[in-house]
Amino acid sequence: MTLLRHQLPPLNALVVFEAAGRLASFTQAARELNMTQAAVSYAVKQLEDALGLPLFQREHQRVRLNAEGRRYHQDVTLALEHLRRSTEALTQRRRGQHVTLSCSTAFASWWMLPRLARFRAEVPGIDLRLQTTDRDLDLAAENVSLGIRRGNGRYLGCDAVELVEEVILPICSPAYLQRTGPVASLADLARHRLIHLDEPYRPRPGWGDYLKATGGSAAMLQDPGLHMNDYALVISAALEGQGIALGWRHQTDHLVERGLLVHPWDRPWVTGLAFHIVWPHGAELTPEVIAVRDWLAGNPAIPAPEYEERGTR
Repeated sequence: MTLLRHQLPPLNALVVFEAAGRLASFTQAARELNMTQAAVSYAVKQLEDALGLPLFQREHQRVRLNAEGRRYHQDVTLALEHLRRSTEALTQRRRGQHVTLSCSTAFASWWMLPRLARFRAEVPGIDLRLQTTDRDLDLAAENVSLGIRRGNGRYLGCDAVELVEEVILPICSPAYLQRTGPVASLADLARHRLIHLDEPYRPRPGWGDYLKATGGSAAMLQDPGLHMNDYALVISAALEGQGIALGWRHQTDHLVERGLLVHPWDRPWVTGLAFHIVWPHGAELTPEVIAVRDWLAGNPAIPAPEYEERGTR
C-alpha cells in the first residue's frame, strides 16, 4: 500500500483534473469546486508534473485535453465514479437508508401501488422508493437495490428469486364487450380492435405470439388496432373500452376481480417464463433490502379497497 501511495497522484489533483477536463475550462472548474482559478491551475500543473507530460493544450482563454489527456481523463472519470458509488453504498448500509426498487411504470402502477398500504403495515420503518424506467438498468452501476425482470431466472450480473410466473390472457372492459358482443372463437377474437404493446427496450409477447400459442396464427390479425409503447397505457386503454388487450395476470387479476375488466376469451397462455426480483450478483444486502425482497417474493394479495369495506358495514 505504501508503494501504491507513491505511484498514484494526489486524489485532490485527480478531482480537479476530472472537472477541468469535463468542462474544458479552469475557470468553470474552479466555480464548480469552489476554488480559485489559480488553485485549479496549480493542481493540474502538479498532476502533469507527477506524470511527466502535459494533459491539456492551453490556448488563448481556453484549455482542452490533448490525446494523452483524453485517455487519462476517461480512466480517471471511471475510477472516481466507481469510488463514489462504493462510498455511497457503504454509507447507505451504515445508515440503513432507503431501498430502491427499479421496475416498469406498469408494475409500479398495477402491482406495487395497490399493495403499498399492506407493505407499510407489514414492513414498517423502511423507506421504499420506486424507480420506474423503460429499460432494465445495471443495478450495480446505478446503485439500485432491487429490480424486476422478466425471463428464465438467469440474468447477467444478477441473482434472482421468482416473483410470479408469466400468464397472459385477453382483457377488456365490460362496456366494450357489451358494445361489440361476446367473442365466439379465436378467429373472432382476432377480428376485434386489439390494443398492442410495442415495447422499445424490453421484449414482450404480442398478439401474434398469443394467437400462435393458443392454436391460431398471426395471419389471423385483421384490424391494425391501437399501438402503445407502455403497458400502463395499454391497461388504461382497456379500462376505457378502447379494445381488447393482452393481460399479464399478475397485474390485471385484481381489476378483473373488481369487475373493471373481464376476460372476453378465457384461454390463459402460460409462457414458461416468469417475473423475478433481482439484485447485483454477490452483493451484501442490508437487512432492509432483504426484508423488501422477501416481502415481494411472498407475492402478497391486494387488500380489499377501503370503499368496499365501508360499504359492507
